[in-house]
Amino acid sequence: MLSYEPAIKVALLQNYQDARLNLKGSFILDDQRSISGHVIVKGINGEVTLVDPSGRIIASCKTITLSADNKAVFTLSDVRIGIDFHWQRSQEQSFCGNIVLSAMSDSSFNLINEIALEDYLKSVISSEMSAEAPLEFLKAQAVTARSWLVAMLAKKKIVRSDTSSKTENEIVVWQDVNDHQGFDVCADDHCQRYQGITRIISDNVRMAIDATRGLFLVSGQEICDARYFKCCGGQTEIFSTAWEDKAPDYMQSITDGASQHRRIQSEAEAREWLTGRPQAFCNTTDKELLGRILPVFDQETQDFYRWQVIYERQELEEIIRKKSDIDFGTLQNITPLGRGPSGRIYQLKIEGSKQTVIVGKELEIRRWLSDSHLLSSAFSVSKTSAADGLVKSFTLTGGGWGHGVGLCQIGAAVMAAKGFKAEEILAHYFTGAKLKKLY
Repeated sequence: MLSYEPAIKVALLQNYQDARLNLKGSFILDDQRSISGHVIVKGINGEVTLVDPSGRIIASCKTITLSADNKAVFTLSDVRIGIDFHWQRSQEQSFCGNIVLSAMSDSSFNLINEIALEDYLKSVISSEMSAEAPLEFLKAQAVTARSWLVAMLAKKKIVRSDTSSKTENEIVVWQDVNDHQGFDVCADDHCQRYQGITRIISDNVRMAIDATRGLFLVSGQEICDARYFKCCGGQTEIFSTAWEDKAPDYMQSITDGASQHRRIQSEAEAREWLTGRPQAFCNTTDKELLGRILPVFDQETQDFYRWQVIYERQELEEIIRKKSDIDFGTLQNITPLGRGPSGRIYQLKIEGSKQTVIVGKELEIRRWLSDSHLLSSAFSVSKTSAADGLVKSFTLTGGGWGHGVGLCQIGAAVMAAKGFKAEEILAHYFTGAKLKKLY
């Protein structure tokens, strides 16, 4: 197991053609020159080129490293966050640590931030949820994020399995951070939100990081691949619904509160579950509490425990065609074929007049059925018909926000607000996992 604090390589920009940097303090180039102030980064002729505001070339190479001196900080303009999700937008963001600029093609580059793990986590915790959230929740989030990251780094060293399979009638895809080459993690929701010191890093966040420094969830001799998401909708999900066919003991499906939930075994049970509002920690409409635990742009999503989306048939036909690159013709049926215990669908049949295709897993289903992504794949389907017998509209009635595997962030924050300790929160969501300090 790990015995020291690693440094992390985080891709802040991927395949950009140009970017503007404001270097506050001194940054040292490989040839020991010191630069500061405003610089422009461009991808030109297969190299990364640094240019000052007057147009003078500072450096041009395949890879350029800028080492931060003392407490130097850099600011990036127009960083895209929430990419392809409904909260996508651009931000100006500031970061500590070193900068690595790496040419990716004839005219594009990656901008990577090198930073110590615990400093990285301060930003992750403040980016994923509000820095004003309860301390015990922030501690639980810190342990979970730390565990996932280091488990993922170990996993990257192993030859990865395929993350997609395609036949004429079935497409199965899942996202895996092992897909990233040349850096450890990206800075967006695909991995973990990392918005630098732009986010308010409160005393609570610093206390949470200091109190849990080097502390991990472990199972046997391995660090847990601990996942997390916004809201389970009353029941957490199993690993294989979202990713490869594995079943870690510490990520079982659990009920998030006092209600008793049986594993969904039929569409009738799914409909009953998703149209009800069973008691759960994450079933909260307390605006004051949500205001303390959710970042501002997440507060825009108010109906996360139970939600509904209604599509006119032609509208959904166009979304599916655009997202899948398949012309289904006139859309006839959307039929869940496989669900996990939370009701999340991992196998969905889409029938049209020209094509019938089965799609999975959880995230790919969400991607195909929305201009951005559905909040989750836990939904039931109903439809209305027009006078000519064709489908007029589809209604998706759903529950939860995110893949549902591991720690439910809203549920965990509510538990903390109710007085639960971080250790109790982690034991609730990660069955049988132990806490161990590794450095």
